[in-house]
Amino acid sequence: MSVTEVAVLGAGPYGLAVASALGSAGVEHRVIGHPMSFWREMPKGMLLRSNWTATSIADYRGPVSLDAYLQASGQRFGRPVPLERFIEYGEWVQQQVAPDVDRRTVASVDRAGDGFELQLDDGDRLRAGRVVIAAGIAPFARRPAAFSGLPSELATHASEHRDLSRFAGKRVVVVGGGQSALESAALLHESGADVEVLVRKDHLVWLHGGKYHRMLGRYATLVYAPTDVGPMGLSRIVAVPDLFRRLPRSVQQPAAQRAIRPAGAEWLIDRLRDVPIRLSWPVQHAEQVGDQVRVVAAGGDSRVADHVIYGTGYQVDIARYPFLAPDLLRDIRRRNGYPLLQPGLESSVPRLHFVGAPASWSFGPIMRFVSGSWYASRAVRDAATRRPSRASADRVSGATA
Repeated sequence: MSVTEVAVLGAGPYGLAVASALGSAGVEHRVIGHPMSFWREMPKGMLLRSNWTATSIADYRGPVSLDAYLQASGQRFGRPVPLERFIEYGEWVQQQVAPDVDRRTVASVDRAGDGFELQLDDGDRLRAGRVVIAAGIAPFARRPAAFSGLPSELATHASEHRDLSRFAGKRVVVVGGGQSALESAALLHESGADVEVLVRKDHLVWLHGGKYHRMLGRYATLVYAPTDVGPMGLSRIVAVPDLFRRLPRSVQQPAAQRAIRPAGAEWLIDRLRDVPIRLSWPVQHAEQVGDQVRVVAAGGDSRVADHVIYGTGYQVDIARYPFLAPDLLRDIRRRNGYPLLQPGLESSVPRLHFVGAPASWSFGPIMRFVSGSWYASRAVRDAATRRPSRASADRVSGATA
Protein backbone atom coordinates (compact mmCIF):
# COMPACT_ATOMS: atom_id res chain seq x y z
CA MET A 1 0.00 0.00 0.00
CA SER A 2 1.41 3.37 -1.01
CA VAL A 3 1.15 6.53 1.10
CA THR A 4 0.82 10.22 0.28
CA GLU A 5 0.42 13.35 2.33
CA VAL A 6 -2.43 14.72 0.19
CA ALA A 7 -4.56 12.87 -2.36
CA VAL A 8 -6.28 15.09 -4.93
CA LEU A 9 -9.25 13.39 -6.59
CA GLY A 10 -9.74 14.93 -10.00
CA ALA A 11 -7.48 16.35 -12.73
CA GLY A 12 -9.66 19.11 -14.11
CA PRO A 13 -9.02 22.84 -13.54
CA TYR A 14 -9.59 22.63 -9.77
CA GLY A 15 -7.52 19.49 -9.22
CA LEU A 16 -4.67 20.90 -11.29
CA ALA A 17 -4.86 24.26 -9.50
CA VAL A 18 -4.63 22.51 -6.11
CA ALA A 19 -1.67 20.47 -7.38
CA SER A 20 0.05 23.67 -8.51
CA ALA A 21 -0.41 25.34 -5.12
CA LEU A 22 0.64 22.28 -3.12
CA GLY A 23 3.66 21.72 -5.32
CA SER A 24 4.83 25.32 -4.99
CA ALA A 25 4.56 24.96 -1.20
CA GLY A 26 6.55 21.72 -1.16
CA VAL A 27 3.60 19.61 0.03
CA GLU A 28 3.86 15.99 -1.09
CA HIS A 29 0.71 14.97 -2.98
CA ARG A 30 -0.74 12.71 -5.64
CA VAL A 31 -3.31 13.66 -8.29
CA ILE A 32 -5.69 10.89 -9.36
CA GLY A 33 -7.94 11.26 -12.37
CA HIS A 34 -8.16 11.69 -16.12
CA PRO A 35 -6.93 15.18 -17.10
CA MET A 36 -9.73 17.49 -18.29
CA SER A 37 -12.10 14.53 -18.64
CA PHE A 38 -15.34 16.49 -18.15
CA TRP A 39 -14.32 19.11 -20.70
CA ARG A 40 -13.52 16.41 -23.26
CA GLU A 41 -17.16 15.32 -23.18
CA MET A 42 -18.56 18.77 -24.02
CA PRO A 43 -19.89 19.41 -27.55
CA LYS A 44 -17.25 20.11 -30.17
CA GLY A 45 -17.32 23.70 -31.35
CA MET A 46 -18.22 25.22 -27.99
CA LEU A 47 -16.68 28.49 -26.85
CA LEU A 48 -15.96 29.44 -23.25
CA ARG A 49 -18.20 32.20 -21.92
CA SER A 50 -15.63 33.47 -19.39
CA ASN A 51 -13.32 36.34 -20.30
CA TRP A 52 -9.59 35.93 -20.88
CA THR A 53 -8.33 36.34 -17.32
CA ALA A 54 -11.06 34.12 -15.83
CA THR A 55 -10.17 31.28 -18.20
CA SER A 56 -6.79 30.80 -16.50
CA ILE A 57 -6.24 27.85 -14.18
CA ALA A 58 -4.72 28.50 -10.73
CA ASP A 59 -3.82 32.14 -11.45
CA TYR A 60 -4.22 34.61 -14.29
CA ARG A 61 -0.71 36.04 -13.84
CA GLY A 62 1.38 33.05 -12.81
CA PRO A 63 3.52 30.37 -14.48
CA VAL A 64 0.52 28.27 -15.59
CA SER A 65 -1.74 31.13 -16.66
CA LEU A 66 -3.30 31.27 -20.11
CA ASP A 67 -0.80 33.96 -21.11
CA ALA A 68 2.08 31.76 -19.94
CA TYR A 69 0.74 28.91 -22.05
CA LEU A 70 0.59 31.04 -25.18
CA GLN A 71 4.15 32.22 -24.63
CA ALA A 72 5.44 28.70 -24.01
CA SER A 73 3.54 26.99 -26.82
CA GLY A 74 3.49 29.65 -29.49
CA GLN A 75 -0.26 29.11 -29.84
CA ARG A 76 -2.54 31.91 -30.93
CA PHE A 77 -6.31 31.91 -30.72
CA GLY A 78 -9.04 34.45 -30.34
CA ARG A 79 -11.64 35.32 -27.77
CA PRO A 80 -13.89 33.77 -26.64
CA VAL A 81 -11.59 30.81 -26.10
CA PRO A 82 -12.53 27.70 -28.13
CA LEU A 83 -13.17 24.58 -26.06
CA GLU A 84 -10.54 22.55 -27.91
CA ARG A 85 -7.86 25.15 -27.19
CA PHE A 86 -8.86 25.22 -23.49
CA ILE A 87 -8.49 21.45 -23.29
CA GLU A 88 -5.01 21.72 -24.83
CA TYR A 89 -4.17 24.43 -22.32
CA GLY A 90 -5.37 22.18 -19.47
CA GLU A 91 -3.18 19.35 -20.76
CA TRP A 92 -0.21 21.72 -20.75
CA VAL A 93 -0.98 22.76 -17.15
CA GLN A 94 -1.16 19.10 -16.19
CA GLN A 95 2.30 18.50 -17.65
CA GLN A 96 3.66 21.41 -15.61
CA VAL A 97 2.08 20.64 -12.23
CA ALA A 98 1.15 16.93 -12.27
CA PRO A 99 3.27 15.15 -14.89
CA ASP A 100 2.88 11.83 -13.06
CA VAL A 101 -0.90 12.04 -12.65
CA ASP A 102 -2.45 8.69 -11.72
CA ARG A 103 -5.08 8.00 -14.38
CA ARG A 104 -6.86 5.25 -12.51
CA THR A 105 -10.35 5.67 -11.06
CA VAL A 106 -10.99 5.95 -7.32
CA ALA A 107 -13.54 3.30 -6.35
CA SER A 108 -13.93 4.35 -2.71
CA VAL A 109 -12.73 6.79 -0.05
CA ASP A 110 -13.08 5.97 3.62
CA ARG A 111 -11.42 6.94 6.88
CA ALA A 112 -8.45 5.02 8.18
CA GLY A 113 -7.15 6.15 11.57
CA ASP A 114 -6.38 9.87 11.41
CA GLY A 115 -6.36 9.83 7.64
CA PHE A 116 -8.04 8.13 4.72
CA GLU A 117 -7.80 5.03 2.62
CA LEU A 118 -8.54 5.11 -1.10
CA GLN A 119 -9.25 2.00 -3.10
CA LEU A 120 -8.53 2.25 -6.82
CA ASP A 121 -10.33 0.49 -9.64
CA ASP A 122 -7.57 -2.11 -10.01
CA GLY A 123 -7.76 -3.08 -6.33
CA ASP A 124 -4.68 -1.10 -5.30
CA ARG A 125 -4.98 0.98 -2.12
CA LEU A 126 -3.56 4.35 -1.11
CA ARG A 127 -3.26 5.94 2.33
CA ALA A 128 -3.55 9.73 2.52
CA GLY A 129 -3.33 12.10 5.45
CA ARG A 130 -5.59 14.59 3.65
CA VAL A 131 -8.03 14.26 0.72
CA VAL A 132 -9.17 16.98 -1.66
CA ILE A 133 -12.30 16.18 -3.67
CA ALA A 134 -12.02 17.94 -7.04
CA ALA A 135 -14.25 15.48 -8.88
CA GLY A 136 -16.32 18.00 -10.84
CA ILE A 137 -20.02 18.24 -11.61
CA ALA A 138 -20.67 15.42 -14.08
CA PRO A 139 -22.71 13.38 -11.54
CA PHE A 140 -24.89 16.41 -10.77
CA ALA A 141 -26.60 16.90 -14.16
CA ARG A 142 -30.14 18.11 -13.46
CA ARG A 143 -32.68 15.86 -15.17
CA PRO A 144 -36.20 17.31 -14.96
CA ALA A 145 -38.95 14.98 -13.75
CA ALA A 146 -40.93 15.71 -16.92
CA PHE A 147 -38.41 13.62 -18.91
CA SER A 148 -37.67 10.92 -16.34
CA GLY A 149 -39.68 8.22 -18.09
CA LEU A 150 -38.18 8.73 -21.53
CA PRO A 151 -35.38 6.58 -22.98
CA SER A 152 -32.05 8.21 -23.75
CA GLU A 153 -32.73 7.77 -27.45
CA LEU A 154 -35.37 10.49 -27.11
CA ALA A 155 -34.25 12.80 -24.28
CA THR A 156 -30.80 13.66 -22.95
CA HIS A 157 -29.00 16.27 -20.90
CA ALA A 158 -26.85 18.76 -22.83
CA SER A 159 -23.74 17.38 -21.11
CA GLU A 160 -24.23 13.97 -22.74
CA HIS A 161 -23.24 15.05 -26.25
CA ARG A 162 -19.81 15.42 -27.75
CA ASP A 163 -20.80 15.61 -31.43
CA LEU A 164 -24.13 17.32 -32.17
CA SER A 165 -23.79 16.72 -35.91
CA ARG A 166 -25.52 13.37 -35.34
CA PHE A 167 -28.78 15.34 -35.26
CA ALA A 168 -28.40 16.77 -38.77
CA GLY A 169 -31.76 16.62 -40.53
CA LYS A 170 -33.56 15.83 -37.26
CA ARG A 171 -36.19 17.85 -35.42
CA VAL A 172 -34.72 18.75 -31.99
CA VAL A 173 -36.29 20.67 -29.11
CA VAL A 174 -33.91 22.31 -26.62
CA VAL A 175 -35.28 23.14 -23.16
CA GLY A 176 -33.65 25.95 -21.18
CA GLY A 177 -32.60 29.58 -21.38
CA GLY A 178 -29.01 29.52 -20.13
CA GLN A 179 -25.66 29.29 -21.90
CA SER A 180 -25.68 25.52 -22.20
CA ALA A 181 -29.11 25.37 -23.81
CA LEU A 182 -28.59 28.37 -26.09
CA GLU A 183 -25.15 27.34 -27.31
CA SER A 184 -26.36 23.78 -27.88
CA ALA A 185 -29.19 25.20 -29.99
CA ALA A 186 -26.72 27.29 -32.01
CA LEU A 187 -24.45 24.29 -32.64
CA LEU A 188 -27.41 22.11 -33.58
CA HIS A 189 -28.64 24.72 -36.06
CA GLU A 190 -25.16 25.07 -37.56
CA SER A 191 -24.97 21.25 -37.85
CA GLY A 192 -28.14 21.10 -39.95
CA ALA A 193 -30.75 20.23 -37.33
CA ASP A 194 -34.25 21.73 -37.28
CA VAL A 195 -34.11 23.15 -33.77
CA GLU A 196 -36.45 25.08 -31.49
CA VAL A 197 -35.76 26.44 -27.97
CA LEU A 198 -38.37 26.35 -25.19
CA VAL A 199 -37.76 28.75 -22.30
CA ARG A 200 -39.73 28.73 -19.05
CA LYS A 201 -39.25 32.43 -18.33
CA ASP A 202 -40.76 35.32 -20.29
CA HIS A 203 -37.35 36.73 -21.28
CA LEU A 204 -33.75 35.84 -22.00
CA VAL A 205 -30.76 37.41 -20.27
CA TRP A 206 -27.79 38.32 -22.45
CA LEU A 207 -24.39 39.05 -20.98
CA HIS A 208 -22.84 42.23 -22.37
CA GLY A 209 -19.89 42.43 -20.00
CA GLY A 210 -17.47 43.46 -22.72
CA LYS A 211 -19.66 46.45 -23.55
CA TYR A 212 -19.50 47.86 -20.03
CA HIS A 213 -15.79 47.16 -19.74
CA ARG A 214 -15.24 49.25 -22.85
CA MET A 215 -17.47 52.05 -21.56
CA LEU A 216 -15.66 52.23 -18.21
CA GLY A 217 -12.19 51.90 -19.66
CA ARG A 218 -9.47 51.80 -17.02
CA TYR A 219 -12.08 52.24 -14.28
CA ALA A 220 -13.71 48.89 -15.10
CA THR A 221 -11.46 47.09 -12.61
CA LEU A 222 -13.10 49.07 -9.79
CA VAL A 223 -16.41 47.25 -10.31
CA TYR A 224 -15.37 44.08 -12.19
CA ALA A 225 -12.99 41.55 -10.68
CA PRO A 226 -10.69 39.54 -12.96
CA THR A 227 -12.63 36.42 -11.86
CA ASP A 228 -15.49 37.55 -14.17
CA VAL A 229 -18.38 36.23 -12.06
CA GLY A 230 -21.35 38.45 -11.35
CA PRO A 231 -22.55 41.84 -12.61
CA MET A 232 -20.97 45.24 -12.00
CA GLY A 233 -20.16 45.78 -8.32
CA LEU A 234 -21.31 42.35 -7.16
CA SER A 235 -18.41 40.93 -9.16
CA ARG A 236 -16.00 42.44 -6.63
CA ILE A 237 -17.84 40.94 -3.65
CA VAL A 238 -18.13 37.37 -4.90
CA ALA A 239 -14.46 37.47 -5.92
CA VAL A 240 -13.49 37.40 -2.23
CA PRO A 241 -14.95 34.17 -0.78
CA ASP A 242 -13.67 34.94 2.73
CA LEU A 243 -15.86 38.05 2.65
CA PHE A 244 -18.84 36.44 0.91
CA ARG A 245 -19.11 33.57 3.39
CA ARG A 246 -19.41 36.03 6.29
CA LEU A 247 -22.46 37.73 4.82
CA PRO A 248 -25.87 36.74 6.22
CA ARG A 249 -27.49 33.88 4.34
CA SER A 250 -30.37 36.26 3.53
CA VAL A 251 -27.83 38.32 1.56
CA GLN A 252 -25.78 35.45 0.16
CA GLN A 253 -28.69 33.63 -1.45
CA PRO A 254 -30.04 36.42 -3.68
CA ALA A 255 -26.51 37.60 -4.47
CA ALA A 256 -25.51 34.12 -5.61
CA GLN A 257 -28.65 33.75 -7.70
CA ARG A 258 -28.01 37.11 -9.33
CA ALA A 259 -24.40 36.17 -10.11
CA ILE A 260 -25.20 32.83 -11.75
CA ARG A 261 -28.69 33.34 -13.18
CA PRO A 262 -29.29 31.59 -16.53
CA ALA A 263 -27.88 33.79 -19.27
CA GLY A 264 -26.32 33.61 -22.70
CA ALA A 265 -23.19 35.27 -24.03
CA GLU A 266 -23.84 38.15 -26.40
CA TRP A 267 -21.93 36.42 -29.20
CA LEU A 268 -24.74 33.86 -29.41
CA ILE A 269 -27.36 36.42 -30.46
CA ASP A 270 -26.44 36.48 -34.15
CA ARG A 271 -25.99 32.72 -34.27
CA LEU A 272 -29.56 32.23 -33.03
CA ARG A 273 -31.25 34.70 -35.41
CA ASP A 274 -32.86 31.89 -37.39
CA VAL A 275 -33.67 29.64 -34.42
CA PRO A 276 -37.23 29.89 -33.02
CA ILE A 277 -37.14 30.67 -29.29
CA ARG A 278 -40.44 30.28 -27.42
CA LEU A 279 -40.65 32.24 -24.17
CA SER A 280 -43.10 31.60 -21.31
CA TRP A 281 -43.12 27.94 -22.30
CA PRO A 282 -42.84 25.88 -19.08
CA VAL A 283 -42.68 22.16 -19.82
CA GLN A 284 -45.31 20.22 -17.90
CA HIS A 285 -44.67 16.72 -19.19
CA ALA A 286 -43.25 14.74 -22.09
CA GLU A 287 -44.28 11.44 -23.62
CA GLN A 288 -43.09 9.00 -26.22
CA VAL A 289 -45.10 8.93 -29.45
CA GLY A 290 -43.80 6.12 -31.61
CA ASP A 291 -40.15 6.87 -32.24
CA GLN A 292 -40.59 10.56 -31.37
CA VAL A 293 -41.29 12.61 -28.25
CA ARG A 294 -44.08 15.07 -27.54
CA VAL A 295 -43.37 17.94 -25.13
CA VAL A 296 -46.41 19.58 -23.56
CA ALA A 297 -46.52 23.01 -21.93
CA ALA A 298 -48.54 23.93 -18.86
CA GLY A 299 -51.07 25.72 -21.09
CA GLY A 300 -51.58 22.71 -23.33
CA ASP A 301 -49.42 23.78 -26.27
CA SER A 302 -47.18 20.98 -27.52
CA ARG A 303 -44.23 20.17 -29.78
CA VAL A 304 -43.27 16.87 -31.40
CA ALA A 305 -39.59 16.20 -32.08
CA ASP A 306 -37.13 13.45 -32.81
CA HIS A 307 -35.16 14.34 -29.71
CA VAL A 308 -35.21 16.63 -26.67
CA ILE A 309 -32.05 18.10 -25.16
CA TYR A 310 -32.49 19.75 -21.79
CA GLY A 311 -29.89 22.36 -20.89
CA THR A 312 -31.15 22.54 -17.33
CA GLY A 313 -27.85 22.84 -15.51
CA TYR A 314 -26.59 21.00 -12.47
CA GLN A 315 -27.77 20.41 -8.91
CA VAL A 316 -25.00 19.64 -6.45
CA ASP A 317 -25.52 16.62 -4.23
CA ILE A 318 -22.29 15.04 -3.01
CA ALA A 319 -24.21 11.84 -2.22
CA ARG A 320 -24.03 11.26 -5.99
CA TYR A 321 -20.27 10.89 -5.83
CA PRO A 322 -20.06 7.08 -6.02
CA PHE A 323 -16.72 6.83 -4.22
CA LEU A 324 -17.67 8.32 -0.84
CA ALA A 325 -18.09 5.48 1.66
CA PRO A 326 -21.52 5.51 3.36
CA ASP A 327 -20.10 6.03 6.86
CA LEU A 328 -17.90 8.88 5.63
CA LEU A 329 -20.76 10.53 3.75
CA ARG A 330 -23.00 10.32 6.81
CA ASP A 331 -20.52 12.30 8.89
CA ILE A 332 -20.22 15.15 6.38
CA ARG A 333 -22.53 17.97 7.45
CA ARG A 334 -24.59 19.02 4.44
CA ARG A 335 -27.25 21.50 3.38
CA ASN A 336 -29.33 20.82 0.27
CA GLY A 337 -26.69 18.40 -0.98
CA TYR A 338 -23.76 20.79 -0.42
CA PRO A 339 -21.07 20.09 2.18
CA LEU A 340 -20.86 22.78 4.86
CA LEU A 341 -17.26 23.91 4.70
CA GLN A 342 -14.90 25.73 7.05
CA PRO A 343 -11.82 27.82 6.20
CA GLY A 344 -9.58 25.91 3.84
CA LEU A 345 -12.73 24.45 2.22
CA GLU A 346 -12.53 21.73 4.86
CA SER A 347 -15.63 19.69 5.63
CA SER A 348 -16.92 18.60 9.04
CA VAL A 349 -14.68 15.54 8.60
CA PRO A 350 -11.20 16.87 9.41
CA ARG A 351 -8.73 17.00 6.49
CA LEU A 352 -11.43 16.23 3.91
CA HIS A 353 -11.80 19.16 1.49
CA PHE A 354 -14.22 19.91 -1.34
CA VAL A 355 -13.38 22.31 -4.16
CA GLY A 356 -15.36 23.46 -7.16
CA ALA A 357 -19.16 23.63 -7.29
CA PRO A 358 -19.72 21.68 -4.02
CA ALA A 359 -17.96 24.55 -2.20
CA SER A 360 -20.32 27.20 -3.58
CA TRP A 361 -22.85 26.97 -0.74
CA SER A 362 -20.18 27.94 1.78
CA PHE A 363 -17.86 30.15 -0.30
CA GLY A 364 -20.08 31.64 -2.97
CA PRO A 365 -20.86 31.33 -6.68
CA ILE A 366 -17.29 31.85 -7.84
CA MET A 367 -16.65 28.21 -6.92
CA ARG A 368 -18.77 27.16 -9.91
CA PHE A 369 -16.29 28.67 -12.37
CA VAL A 370 -12.69 28.03 -13.41
CA SER A 371 -11.56 31.29 -11.81
CA GLY A 372 -12.70 30.00 -8.42
CA SER A 373 -9.71 27.68 -8.59
CA TRP A 374 -7.47 30.65 -7.80
CA TYR A 375 -8.88 30.98 -4.30
CA ALA A 376 -9.62 27.29 -3.68
CA SER A 377 -6.10 26.11 -4.47
CA ARG A 378 -4.50 28.59 -2.11
CA ALA A 379 -7.04 27.95 0.62
CA VAL A 380 -6.30 24.21 0.53
CA ARG A 381 -2.57 24.90 0.46
CA ASP A 382 -2.92 27.19 3.47
CA ALA A 383 -4.84 24.51 5.37
CA ALA A 384 -2.23 21.89 4.50
CA THR A 385 0.60 24.16 5.65
CA ARG A 386 -1.40 25.95 8.35
CA ARG A 387 -0.79 29.37 6.78
CA PRO A 388 -3.15 32.32 7.14
CA SER A 389 -5.33 32.87 4.05
CA ARG A 390 -5.51 36.69 3.80
CA ALA A 391 -2.88 36.82 1.07
CA SER A 392 -4.98 34.34 -0.94
CA ALA A 393 -8.05 36.55 -0.69
CA ASP A 394 -6.03 39.58 -1.81
CA ARG A 395 -4.62 37.69 -4.77
CA VAL A 396 -8.04 36.48 -5.95
CA SER A 397 -9.63 39.91 -5.66
CA GLY A 398 -6.99 41.34 -7.98
CA ALA A 399 -5.04 43.29 -5.35
CA THR A 400 -1.26 43.24 -5.26
CA ALA A 401 0.01 40.21 -3.37
